[in-house]
This record gives sequence, C-alpha cells and structure tokens, in this order.
Amino acid sequence: MLKFILNNQTIETDLPVGMTLLDFVRYQKNLKGTKIGCREGDCGACTILIGELKGDGVEYRSMTSCLTPLANANGKHVVTVEGINPQDGGLTPVQKALVDESGTQCGFCTVGFVMSMTGFCIDKTQKTNEMAVSAVDGNICRCTGYKSIERACERFAESREPLAVSGERLGGVLERAIERHIVPEYFSDIENRLERLANKDSERKTPNSKLPIVGGGTDLYVQRHDEMAGEEANHVFYDDELRQIVEEGEYIEIGASVTVTDLLESPLIQEVFPDLYKHLKLVSSTPIRNMATLAGNFVNASPIGDMTVWFLALDADILVSTVSGSDRFLSLKDLYLGYKDLAKSKDETINTIRFKKPISGFHFNFEKVCKRTYLDIATVNTAISLRIGSFQDGSEEAVPHGRATDTIFEAHVAAGGVAPIPLYLRETSAYLKGKEISEETISNASAIMQDEISPISDVRGSKKYKRLLLRQLFKAHFAELFGI
Repeated sequence: MLKFILNNQTIETDLPVGMTLLDFVRYQKNLKGTKIGCREGDCGACTILIGELKGDGVEYRSMTSCLTPLANANGKHVVTVEGINPQDGGLTPVQKALVDESGTQCGFCTVGFVMSMTGFCIDKTQKTNEMAVSAVDGNICRCTGYKSIERACERFAESREPLAVSGERLGGVLERAIERHIVPEYFSDIENRLERLANKDSERKTPNSKLPIVGGGTDLYVQRHDEMAGEEANHVFYDDELRQIVEEGEYIEIGASVTVTDLLESPLIQEVFPDLYKHLKLVSSTPIRNMATLAGNFVNASPIGDMTVWFLALDADILVSTVSGSDRFLSLKDLYLGYKDLAKSKDETINTIRFKKPISGFHFNFEKVCKRTYLDIATVNTAISLRIGSFQDGSEEAVPHGRATDTIFEAHVAAGGVAPIPLYLRETSAYLKGKEISEETISNASAIMQDEISPISDVRGSKKYKRLLLRQLFKAHFAELFGI
C-alpha cells in the first residue's frame, strides 16, 4: 500500500507501483491540469513538484510525471497545478507574471512552466534572473517563443523581496513563499503530515532479488513505458543508504541513487569541481537532473551517457553487490564489454561509485556538443582529468603548476558518441602521462585518439564530423584549463 499526500489530500492506494504519476493524477484523480505531451521527459508539459522530508523542512523538486513511477511518491508530497491554484480563482504571482508578459498562447505548456517556476520559488536556489530562467530549462513552448517567458521569469525574480536568505532553513523559504501567496497556506502543515506518514511506514523492506532495480526511471520509462507500468520492481530512488556523498579515506564515495542535482548541491563535489554548474548545466534539464541517478546512467550503457563519460575521466570504481551480500569493486572503464554488454551478472547491482580525492595539481574539464545547447543528447561528449606539476631539484614529485612547461603526472580521458560504448581512451591517457603541456603534445595525443575511436554515421552526424568534433573538443580541454 502506497501512502502519500497529493496536493492537500492524503492518498492510500494499492494500484501498480510502476504506474506513472502522470497517469495516476489524470486518470485516477481527474486532475487534468497536468498535460500529456511527449511521454519522454522532453517537453515539460507534465511537470509536477515532489516534496521530501529533509532535516530542516520539506525539499521540493520539479519532476516530469510521465517518467516518475507511482512508487516514488510513497511518503512524499506530490503537487500538481491544482494544488497551488488560489481558492478564490485568482492567479498566483508566478501565473500573473506569465500573463502580464504575454508568456502564454495556446496554454498547453503553461502549466509546466508554472510548476517549474513555483518549484524555483520554494527551494534554496539563489534567486537571480539567471537562475530563474534556468529553472524552466526543461519546458518547451510551441507557440510564443521564449523571450516573453524569460521576461516573466526575470520580472518575477526582480519584483520580489528575497525568497531565500543564505543559510536559511527550508522551512523559512517555504514560510516566505506562503506569505507571498506563491503556494497556499496548507503547505505549512505538510512537514508534520509527512512525519506522521513516515512514522506509520517506518519498516524497511527487504528487496526481492528476482525483481529488477528502478531508480529515477528516466531511461526505462522512455524505452519500456508500457511494460514498466505493470511491472513489479525494487524501487530504490529514495533509498537513503544509496544517496550518500561522503569522504571515505582517500576516496569520495557516492551512492548509486545520487542524482545529478545531488551532485550540483553537494558542498564536497562543489569543492572538487569549481565549474560544476557550468558543466552539469549541459546535462539534460532541471527536472531530469532531479530524477536521473548515476547508477542508472552507468547501467543504461548509452555510448553518449554524459555522467558515464564524466566518471570515466575520474578513473572511477563501482561497487557491485548482490542481495546475498557479496560485493566486489570493478573499474568503471572495465564495465563496458560491447554495446549494452556489461561485465556484471544480472543479479549484481551498483551500490557505490568512488573516485580518489583530488590532490595538488588536479584539473578537470567536460565538453559536450549537441544539436541544441540544453535538454539534448550529445553528438559527442568528452571529459578529462589531469594532475599537473613541475619537476623541481631533481625530484619526481609534483609541485603546484605555474609554467607552460608543467608536466602531466596523471591523465584520464574519456569520450562518448565515438564508439559502441562510453569510451575510456586508454592509449591517449597513457601517452599524456609524463609529457609537458604543449601544442605538440596535444597534437600527438589527438592523433593517437583518432586511432582509438570508431564512430558511425547516424542522425546526430557523420563519422567524419564526429572525428573532427572530438579533435576540437580535446583541444578545448586544454584551452579551457591552460589557455593553450
């Protein structure tokens, strides 16, 4: 029996846990404000908010309901547009901003924009114009063009007093939003109601080893929507044991159910990757980043998986486990044997991802090209990590870099879209080790790289184009990191 709050109503249901939230709210609860669009997480017409109990309140994130299994609503607060509409039939400040700026025409997409913007208003994201527009990066409009919608987002951000104060608890942010009528008064009691639900359903369930594992569902529900709707599974998206990001000895360890947004919000990950937002902004859209898990990205084994390429370049390991308790570490670069062919048995699942904590001289860069800048699959993507230093007084130890003749002590390069698998470029990485950073080194490494890849022509581009693109993106790594 699943128990959750839908808008202001407590729900108990024994419907199939694989049913999507979109179908539940529209066909079981007749809440037709949430629209059916692409059913692939691309258009944003079905965007809802899901609130989860956190230590300092309720954290709301926007998600595409067409890809969200009903199981992921258990113990949560699910919000559709009907749940934020004022009782007097008026408009919320978010809705009014869209109206005032002529940000709606046929109206089909409008609800999704409203929900994404509302989610932005009640989270702890910095409330700048840029972040306001970024909040709707997962929503597509067919009619108006985006300038009027962007103006509505910017106008709203500019016209309000600060909705979030640095270091403020989630509850404080929500109180401000209630005061400004962005969300209704009943939101103030959701934290207590979710705590009562959690106390009633506190028993941890043992996973059934015969059932498949489902995390965020962002790949599975695109590929196998009809099957997933009626299929039983182990739903691990909100499994707390799989959502940790911690330092453990010489490693940073990340749970299998950690999402891209979790990475973005982690102080530990932010410290390691100074350009984290700039890079991860290229990965899908806000609602999908809120749902997409790292382990799901890895086991989907897409040759152009963004996060797979990212962690290949960190020379990451994965801990694979069975329900019986047997564990083993496997290098991520050894996971991929061929197209969709993995070096693990069917009863093994990814439990943890780990990579070594960076030390002095660490540099990382991620590049991606696709047909549109955001919310798109890569034509080619690539990541690189380097440890740079200089020889000093005959020592072979690296010291902080400062000259153009700095030496590469360690290198890991990965690329997607240029082979049947997400590709760790072993020979290129090996060549770079011990070389000085120079145009000659980059040119020679690029030539070696061309021998390692085997792109094919497809809808994203010809194989010749992909070879050229990777060569240019490889140069871009050094231009970004060292100005070469």
